[in-house]
Amino acid sequence: MGKLAELTDRLETLQELLYAEHQHKVLVVLQGMDTSGKDGVIRHVFEGVNPLGVRVASFKVPSAEEIDHDYLWRVHPQTPGKGEITIFNRSHYEDVLVVRVHDLVPREQWSLRYQQIIDFERLLVEEGTTILKFFLHIDKEEQKNRLEERLDDPSKHWKFNVGDLKERQLWADYMRAYEDVLSQTSSKGAPWYVVPSNHKWYRNLVIASVLVENLERLDMHYPQPKEDLSKVIIE
Repeated sequence: MGKLAELTDRLETLQELLYAEHQHKVLVVLQGMDTSGKDGVIRHVFEGVNPLGVRVASFKVPSAEEIDHDYLWRVHPQTPGKGEITIFNRSHYEDVLVVRVHDLVPREQWSLRYQQIIDFERLLVEEGTTILKFFLHIDKEEQKNRLEERLDDPSKHWKFNVGDLKERQLWADYMRAYEDVLSQTSSKGAPWYVVPSNHKWYRNLVIASVLVENLERLDMHYPQPKEDLSKVIIE
């Protein structure tokens, strides 16, 4: 059994324990440029977990109703409850990334959001949520290779979005935005992990290792039965 398989087996056990104990909450944030592997992480790292206790939330272009509210209004209801792992495939950080790069709101507005996000995440942590934020870092040449793979393989055409090419032209702007995100919003309670992701196997190994390590720190235990089961006989 390879190292990743060992880690995913352990993750499966820990996730079941998390669900059974029903005390802790875990939020996993996946951020990265297009093709950095967010879907791949969900598919390969979490392949063995129980879907009853794991949920994926994806934040796309906000609806008209969401725009009418503050930018965290749509995020808070998606955070994990007790016993849950929730994975954000993109997240509230889009509001200091895409919003900034495309100048969707004034600088004086989005620049306030770093501290607002820190405060929001501190609230979650103080209420018992373990937050693990992963920036999947690929270089521009690797993104080019992955986009070309999608273009060359008919079975992957559905994943190819011409709009991704326009975003690619803004690479330098996004890198500056990510640098500010990583430097200004990494905290002891909600750290950022920068994961080298040009090699998919390494990306998965790093993320699985961090997840297992942090879940083991929770020192979880299966709950005791509500009744004495020692004399139960099943006929």
